[in-house]
Amino acid sequence: MALLSQQLQKFLLTRINNSNSVYNTNKKNPVIVRQRKRSSSSSSFKCSSIAIEAPSSSIADVAGIRWGFTKLQGARDEMEDEAVIVQPDTLCGFSFAAVFDGHGGSSSVKFLKEELYKECAQALQGELLQTGKTFETIKSTINEAFENVDSRLSKWLEEKEGDESGATATVMLVRDDRLYIAHLGDSSAVLSRSGKAEVLTDAHRPYGSNKASLQEIRRINEAGGWIINGRICGDIAISRAFGDIRFKTKKKEMVEEGVKEGRWSPKFASRLKFNGDLVVARPDIIQVVLGSDAELVLLASDGLWDYINSSEAVSFVRNELRQHGNVQLACESLANAALDRRSQDNICIIVADLGKTNWQNLPADKQNVWYEFGQALATLSVVSLGLWLSSLLVL
Repeated sequence: MALLSQQLQKFLLTRINNSNSVYNTNKKNPVIVRQRKRSSSSSSFKCSSIAIEAPSSSIADVAGIRWGFTKLQGARDEMEDEAVIVQPDTLCGFSFAAVFDGHGGSSSVKFLKEELYKECAQALQGELLQTGKTFETIKSTINEAFENVDSRLSKWLEEKEGDESGATATVMLVRDDRLYIAHLGDSSAVLSRSGKAEVLTDAHRPYGSNKASLQEIRRINEAGGWIINGRICGDIAISRAFGDIRFKTKKKEMVEEGVKEGRWSPKFASRLKFNGDLVVARPDIIQVVLGSDAELVLLASDGLWDYINSSEAVSFVRNELRQHGNVQLACESLANAALDRRSQDNICIIVADLGKTNWQNLPADKQNVWYEFGQALATLSVVSLGLWLSSLLVL
């Protein structure tokens, strides 16, 4: 049950079709792909999910990674979220997974789904990595891969004429006891250690008072950009992304278009001087050592995190796995929980069970006694207040 197996040459989650239920199996290396879509009669939301099962890993003391993936289309005109999970031999033993959150159309997301892992695979095969394999080497390699993909994507978008799409990306690579996260945008990666959630990413947004946001705001200003109502040039609320060529190679055209539309004056436009890209595809890259307490990793777009925080998400998935052990069902249930909280955005989630936890024997989470007491006291106070008010009305 792992994508770390040497027998599995390559597995790429291809684009979801519109069939209600499709099962694909390979007798030699059993891989089950289940695709599902909610009927329009029962809900306005579209759901696609893929369950993955593969032979056990040959790595000692590691049961292997089990994957769950689901995506839901919210109240949007187009499904712009995507994900990919890959384990080819060409990735030097790395398992690769990524969540993409698109905007302005789905072109950039589709490009990244097909090309980003290939670029990472090519970069990780480099001679320098084979001889060094230090974190700084891997960090430099991934940076180079992201830069190359963005350059290729930008040229492709320019050829398409009028395509101003872009996409964020949150990538995880796992090998042995090391987890690497490469992230740009506002999706997020969360690690569960013995039930405690560790948020591994910072949102790249041009607003807010946290350290990451202030750094983004300063970078944009130094590049000659400006921010209106938390949006770069009054337009986009993301400061790092692939694509978005109007903030990179097409800044002059963007300004000219703004003058024509009356968004700013010719005098204002004449004073502008750009010193760099306003939106960049430079990822934050971190390394995490996975000990025996590392249970699972969650990758998800902001359609989840805007409605369910990291601690709640980890607790939810752990409880699901404790009950039935099915990573795919746990992933789907988490997405549906976000819908129950009225999430209107598209949602894309990957759950990676790291294979270190015996979920059936996992004890139930301890209840916070003081929290429960406070909740009970608050309820009692409300009831008492209601009775008191009712008595006053009677009098």
